[in-house]
Amino acid sequence: MYKRQEYTNIGGVKIEKTAALAPMASVADRAYRIMAKEYGACYVVGEMASCKGLCYNDRKTAELLSVTPGERPMAVQLFGNEPEFVKGAVEIAERFQPDIIDINSGCPMPKIVSGGAGSALMKTPELFGDVVRAAVEAAHVPVTVKIRAGWDENSINAVEIAKIAEQSGAAAVAVHGRTKTQLYAGKADWDVIRAVKQSVSIPVIGNGDVSTPELCREMYEYTGCDLVMVGRGSYGRPWLFRQIREYLEAGSYSPEPTAGEKLDIMRRHIRLIVEDKGERVGMKEARRPASWYLKGMKGAAKFRDMCSELTTLDELERLIEKIKEQQGEHENEDL
Repeated sequence: MYKRQEYTNIGGVKIEKTAALAPMASVADRAYRIMAKEYGACYVVGEMASCKGLCYNDRKTAELLSVTPGERPMAVQLFGNEPEFVKGAVEIAERFQPDIIDINSGCPMPKIVSGGAGSALMKTPELFGDVVRAAVEAAHVPVTVKIRAGWDENSINAVEIAKIAEQSGAAAVAVHGRTKTQLYAGKADWDVIRAVKQSVSIPVIGNGDVSTPELCREMYEYTGCDLVMVGRGSYGRPWLFRQIREYLEAGSYSPEPTAGEKLDIMRRHIRLIVEDKGERVGMKEARRPASWYLKGMKGAAKFRDMCSELTTLDELERLIEKIKEQQGEHENEDL
């Protein structure tokens, strides 16, 4: 019988051992993080900010670091491959009073790895260690790192990198069980996460392919990890965090929301985006997350197309009413 520990401890930061929201650039913005927290996410990580951008006083980069009370415990995430800039960025990031600072060594996107940051750091273990040490020396809060299994299938070195992270003073390591070259395709290798857990004494956070409460529990059991992170599995499904919490605590969980309930949740999410970014920018950015909530609904393809043209909250309200009318007697079906 699976029995979870109540909490995991990352450098003195106490985090409930349920499910955390993974860092996702251009996805896990403040509105997304607040939705996840409201539905039970135990911990969230902000969008990654450039160390160089911060050091050169880029206002847009600094905006990625703000932390609100409802998001705590929360980490801000930095990326870079030059220790002196990492040190400066950590000092700037601490002004925003994050609970944790995370160093991204797992992002596979070309614009990040082409500069030697993100998962490219896994190809340069010595430099990776220098980057982590620079962050740890500058920080007054715990420093964690996010890594992948390796660069490609022929260079799976997560265990080596995790050991360096620990030796360099990292308080925890998060492992996405895919290589850089896999991007987000194929299956996440949980054996890598388990191997990392067995090789270091700091907390290990598992990430990859958790999209149901059952899979969350399975990752805990199989890998022995100290915390599970959910990323793409939460797209348009913030209630997944509540279901995971319920399942880990009681062995059962509440059903999926009805179509109408999903639309109400979507409205809440989009209003948070607009509240944070203004209607013009917010509605443009809301088009993508709005479409996620429609998955499985009758006429979803047509309504997703309509989402791509949203420009105002009034248009959103009209679209929601239209979709609710379309669902009709399907309202209580399992969608």
